[in-house]
Amino acid sequence: MAGGSVSECKEYLFKVLVIGELGVGKTSIIKRYVHQLFSQHYRATIGVDFALKVINWDSKTLVRLQLWDIAGQERFGNMTRVYYKEAVGAFVVFDVTRGATFEAVSKWKHDLDSKVKLANGNPIPAVLLANKCDQKKDSINNSTLMDNFCKETGFLAWFETSAKDNINVDEAARFLVENILANDKGLPYEESNGDRIKLDQETVAAESKAGCC
Repeated sequence: MAGGSVSECKEYLFKVLVIGELGVGKTSIIKRYVHQLFSQHYRATIGVDFALKVINWDSKTLVRLQLWDIAGQERFGNMTRVYYKEAVGAFVVFDVTRGATFEAVSKWKHDLDSKVKLANGNPIPAVLLANKCDQKKDSINNSTLMDNFCKETGFLAWFETSAKDNINVDEAARFLVENILANDKGLPYEESNGDRIKLDQETVAAESKAGCC
């Protein structure tokens, strides 16, 4: 009987992108979420870096979340297609204290939608993170404006986050994973181990490249 229950357990490997302008706090959000750490002094990510978060989603579901921290891709041009490949979700991050980083959000979303899609052709689920809310005296004062912006640009939702004060980081991640799981039928990983192995191999290659930078 025990053997039967083990076979019913579903395991997923989800590749999730974390993208946005330089210095918006992408690395800080990942470090806070995966390791519960915060530092003021992360070096700028060059190319691609990633971290793994293992989530016991429920009694029958294990989710391995592979968070890809992507920066400086303007320098690589077409390389982004490789980084985005097989991603099933994304966070786009901006810094609430720097308006220009919000203005760049539409560009990032368009870039994302043009380079990766779900198996059924739909855009991958994306969540907008308004980061560094601890540095703003009042919260984003026009939430209706933000809600409308998300509808227009195709974001599922937006969250005010602070990696420093650990505000809404777990909540935003849980929301994204829920939506990724809802797209279960559009995901290749469960039916085909080949995709999973290939993704892992690509990951190892990317990690070794990131390490040598």
